[in-house]
Amino acid sequence: MTSIRRATPDDATTVHDLMRGLAEHQGQTSAITASVEDLKSMLARPEITYLIAERDGQAVGYVSWFGRISFWSGQDYLALDDLYVTDAERGNGVGERLMQAAAEAAEGKVIRWEVTEANVAAQRFYARIGATLTSKKICRWQSR
Repeated sequence: MTSIRRATPDDATTVHDLMRGLAEHQGQTSAITASVEDLKSMLARPEITYLIAERDGQAVGYVSWFGRISFWSGQDYLALDDLYVTDAERGNGVGERLMQAAAEAAEGKVIRWEVTEANVAAQRFYARIGATLTSKKICRWQSR
């Protein structure tokens, strides 16, 4: 049985390991620059949520988000940052349980996130759980 719980600052190493697993899966390990200490600080902030899925005491996935507001609608929403399930647990319902936990936490608010065009498996999963997928280009600008 998979259990889901909110991560605390004491879980920073576990969260870091899971994030590295996601980055490796996506071929983006160099993108992980947050340290375990950085994560401890983030996990202590009330507007940031990480839920960890565990099976037999082992972390097998997570979902993370933070609260935001849309100036267009004037409504709060959850900005989902990551959803990740380890290779061994994919197809066992862990991702659905994590997304359901996020939906319960949203209390009717919209949940919004991004998925790369190349991640077709994730797009299929999101469509299967009823998400609407729209195309957008993501811009990044490192100010100096």
